[in-house]
This record gives sequence, C-alpha cells and structure tokens, in this order.
Amino acid sequence: MPPHPKRKLSKGRRERRRSHDALEPASLVGCPNCGTMSLPQIVCPNGGFYKGREVISKKKEEKK
Repeated sequence: MPPHPKRKLSKGRRERRRSHDALEPASLVGCPNCGTMSLPQIVCPNGGFYKGREVISKKKEEKK
C-alpha cells in the first residue's frame, strides 16, 4: 500500500500551493502598421514589422 500523510493539510495550505495553477489570458497588442493583434515583443506575423522597422520582408504575390 502507498504511504499516507500523517496529518491533514489545512485548506489554506492547500489553496496557497494551488495559487499558481490559475491560467491567465495572453496579452495581445495591436500592430501600429497593420493593426493585427499579436503577442507583444515579437515580430508581427502579418506584416513583418517590429518597433516600426521592417524586420522580415514579405513579398506580395502577384495575381496572374
């Protein structure tokens, strides 16, 4: 048989241990160039801009 705790944990002690388990929604910011919502401090996935500079050049597809 597995070992059992000698004493019952109080509700306060149990809840303090679980206080870090709560999930928080990711904070999103709008890109100043295209307005797309994305995570802060990363390159905009839509336009390729970061802090007002173009970091990743996105080539526009030409329609035939």
